Amino acid sequence: MELYHVMNRGVDQRDIMRDDRDRARFVHDLFEFNDQSPAGSTYYSFAHKTHGHENLDLRNPDLGIRSRIVDIHGWCLMKNHYHLLLSERVEGGMTLFLRKLNVGYANYFNERYHRSGALFQGRTKKVLIERDAHFLYILHYIHLNPLDYLKGASAWRERDRNGIRNARAALAYLSEYRWSSYLDYCKTVNFPSILTTDFFRRSLGEYKKEIASYLKNLELEPIAKLTLE
Repeated sequence: MELYHVMNRGVDQRDIMRDDRDRARFVHDLFEFNDQSPAGSTYYSFAHKTHGHENLDLRNPDLGIRSRIVDIHGWCLMKNHYHLLLSERVEGGMTLFLRKLNVGYANYFNERYHRSGALFQGRTKKVLIERDAHFLYILHYIHLNPLDYLKGASAWRERDRNGIRNARAALAYLSEYRWSSYLDYCKTVNFPSILTTDFFRRSLGEYKKEIASYLKNLELEPIAKLTLE
């Protein structure tokens, strides 16, 4: 199995997810477009819904039984970009999935905000996870991205122990952030139907304890050489 860290961001670094309605739409698309069958429509309106995920209860694990073209091992949504950790189930599955995902979400976004043109900055970046050091930290890296929004923790990428002032506060913040695979790995049901956890759970064990220890010690590999930004 080849594992890829995948990322794309908004053109001109613009926000591509402005509120929870947008984020719920993107989560819906992670499910909807991960299928060999064509999606019914690349635009799905949430105009009459408060949140958006009510249209499809992605907390129901049984919805995951379909002809998936990729496995999503991890994910995180940020204001102006997204991170995915993917492996292919079928040949060419990753290219097909990312094309459907980017086009489908862009169509939704342009429709909602009455705009036209490209939403993403270019081709989706894909980095093959080859080294053990990269494998051991990549899921943590994806899940820690929301700390960019937490006061006192935005320097978490730094090797210096001052990168995170309060590991407990960082964990509390992550436990309230719905828009990643972190909660499902910590056995809090969030959006399990889009996620494949077996591979990393076998490797990392009790994930909540693992990431707590990781934050507490925070002696990271030099991240600048490994990240996509």
